[in-house]
Amino acid sequence: MTTELLNHRAEGPASAPPLLLGPSLGTSYALWDAVAPELSVTHRVVRWDLPGHGGSAADLIGPGATVADLAALVLDLADALGVDRFAYAGVSLGGAVGLHLAVHHPDRLTSLAVLCSSAHFGGGAAWSERAERVRREGLEWLAESADARWFTPGFTVPRLVRDHREADPEAYAACCDALAAFDLRDRLGGITVPTLLVAGREDPATPPAHLRELADAVPGAALVELPGASHLAPAQCPQAVSTALRTQLDGPPASGMTVRRQVLGDAHVDRAQHRQTPFTARFQDFISRYAWGEIWTDPTLSRRERSMITLTALVAHGHDDELAMHVRAARRNGLTPEEIGAVLLQTAVYCGVPAANSAFATAQRVLAELAEEEGEEGTG
Repeated sequence: MTTELLNHRAEGPASAPPLLLGPSLGTSYALWDAVAPELSVTHRVVRWDLPGHGGSAADLIGPGATVADLAALVLDLADALGVDRFAYAGVSLGGAVGLHLAVHHPDRLTSLAVLCSSAHFGGGAAWSERAERVRREGLEWLAESADARWFTPGFTVPRLVRDHREADPEAYAACCDALAAFDLRDRLGGITVPTLLVAGREDPATPPAHLRELADAVPGAALVELPGASHLAPAQCPQAVSTALRTQLDGPPASGMTVRRQVLGDAHVDRAQHRQTPFTARFQDFISRYAWGEIWTDPTLSRRERSMITLTALVAHGHDDELAMHVRAARRNGLTPEEIGAVLLQTAVYCGVPAANSAFATAQRVLAELAEEEGEEGTG
């Protein structure tokens, strides 16, 4: 045995929340090539190679290895990177490592995603037989059937098949030993970390029933089944996997339409909806999802603060029609007429007197309309 770390690749800001991605038996961290770059926008993504796979040393494990041994290597990697707690997602054997961490080291995980995996892998006999034959004959015979075991007919990822063929036979066999001995079915009820389970509907290695078994046993677990996906879902259905993981990591997306109505009012949004045409539909959807569902829901700034910023930006660009709408929104977000006036006065210094002059006229008209509407409501 050596003290060498698992080969790994880190992407994303060092200050972002850490996310470790585990591979399936026979693959390398290339399994996550189509998913990791997107996740690295908001997370420090660290994907790692199994011993004897990709760039990891083969002698990190030996005959009789267990999933616990692999999990210990993952924790050694996290420690070396200065990562105390992390989100984790893994496929097949990589998913088993995540389950072990959730059971035995829950203090290290912030969330868990288990993809195309299981709490057990069908008993030890088949895996022991595979390990024995790989030690005797190498991996070429097994790599020939990789596409059938990993993907639906007609789909392949040559890089992953090559990784399978080039893996170290002894290390691969040791990973088979780990799968043969793995069974956490009696411990699943004790998992407390938020857990996502992803099944490939066409997966022959870990059919959806295995993920449903996990979903039934892990308290509060969420289950997603991907139509058309086989065993290596991140490679075959990267967009669906990314969407599922983003929801797991960041929470469900906020309702942009709800926020839009809260800020702008039902009357304005109803008018915008009524005027919508097939030509403008995608733009309206973009506004609701991006501006209102992501930016306006970010808790870093309050809605009052966002209104002040928005008013300033609209004055600077001379968007008086939008300014009128957002003066109303600012009042709805809690700004007083005096505060709105103070914001516009500030714009006179930094955006120019003519722009502020026009803005004051627009705001005064809107505030007068609001006062009149409030008066009518009070006498109604």
